[in-house]
Order: sequence, then structure tokens, then C-alpha cells
Amino acid sequence: MKLKKIIKILVGVIIFITLPTLLLFGFLYFKYNEELPVGTNDELANVLATKMLNALDHDAYKVTDYIEFTFKKRHHYKWNKAENTCEVYWKNFKVNLDLSDASKSEAFQNDIKIEEEHSKYIKKATDYFNNDSFWLVAPYKVFDNGVKRSLVTLENNEKALLVTYSSGGSTPGDSYLWQFNTNGKPKSYKMWTSILPIDGLEATWENWTTTETGAQLPTFHKLMVLGLEITDLKTSRLEFNID
Repeated sequence: MKLKKIIKILVGVIIFITLPTLLLFGFLYFKYNEELPVGTNDELANVLATKMLNALDHDAYKVTDYIEFTFKKRHHYKWNKAENTCEVYWKNFKVNLDLSDASKSEAFQNDIKIEEEHSKYIKKATDYFNNDSFWLVAPYKVFDNGVKRSLVTLENNEKALLVTYSSGGSTPGDSYLWQFNTNGKPKSYKMWTSILPIDGLEATWENWTTTETGAQLPTFHKLMVLGLEITDLKTSRLEFNID
């Protein structure tokens, strides 16, 4: 009898914990889940993508060689765009990523180089970088290799840009539907990604700041009730001395 009572209590606790979660997920799923829209007219999509880049001063971003930022006060980055490397910091870990050749990357814990299982930390740092930097510079990636762009007409007849990444990053195949303000600057996107259980969730792109190099970057996103903050943002250009 005691065993049956213990099992009954455990089942009750599990139901008490999981049932509200399941109900909440079900509510959110039926409220927000959307099918991936079908885009048309790739040429007009390219025009819309170009308008977005012009609104953000893409030329200033292209000549930005270095970006430093902190994502959600958890992960810190010193990204050398010019050399395609990045120092990634979290907790007591540091990883020097070589984004062109992972075999040249190095991992450290408490400033001591990790020799065994270092690939695990390099992969973790790479995943962090791919995710967190996307929240910072995604608009500038719309013409990357392996990206498909198409035009979507919304219910209010506004035009939106559907971008699908067929390669690259940690989760190829993800799609994003960009929406814009009247000047062509991104104001939000909806997401169809492998890591989110609900398709079509919308996140804002706001609190844009013009950095030291002139590149325009966001410092805040709102995803449902969550706030994704980007702080400690710095940019610079490398100086080359020509004799």
C-alpha cells in the first residue's frame, strides 16, 4: 500500500507540473502557429532586400572590421570580421574561434587551455556565435550564398521579404519573414526555425543604434514576453599603414 501511495503521489506531482505547461503550450500553439508562406517574384524580393540594406547603410557595415557585443548578459564576443575570427566568452570559458578553419580554434577554462574534448567547447562557442550574431547582423546576410529571397504580400497589402537559408550557420533550412517600416528599415521578423516548437513566432527589431563606424545595429528584440538585449556594443575599422 505504501508503494502504491508513493506512486500515486509521484504521478500527481508530475501531472501538476506538466499539465499547466502542456495547456500553455497548446494555447500558444493554436494562437501563434502559422504555416510558412509561399513567396513569389524573386526579382521584386531582391529590390526589397536592397532597399533594406540601403536603409541600414550597408556600405558602413561592409567596412566595419571589428564588432564587440554582449548577448543577453550571458555571452560576450570580440568579433574580428576582417580576419573572420571571434573570441567568445561565457561563464569561465573562452574560445578563440577561427571561423574559416575550425581546426585552428582553441578553447580555455579559467585561462587554461583545454586539451581533451576541446571540440565540444569549440562547437558550443560556434553555436552561440551563429545564433547570437544573427540577432545582431541578420539583415546584412540576405544576399549571402545559399540564401533564397521571395516576396510575400501580407493581409494589409504590405510587402514582406521571405528569406530562407539553405546552407550555413548551425541550423540550415530556417526561414524568416521580414517586415519593414515606411523607410525600409526592419521592424520585425517571423521565424520558421528548427529550434522553435512554434512556427511563425514574431520578434521585433528595435532600438537601432548608429555605431562608431556608421553601421546600424539593433540593441533589443521582443519575442512574446521575452526581451533579448544586446549591450556593450562597439565597432571599429582597422587602420592600415601604407609606406
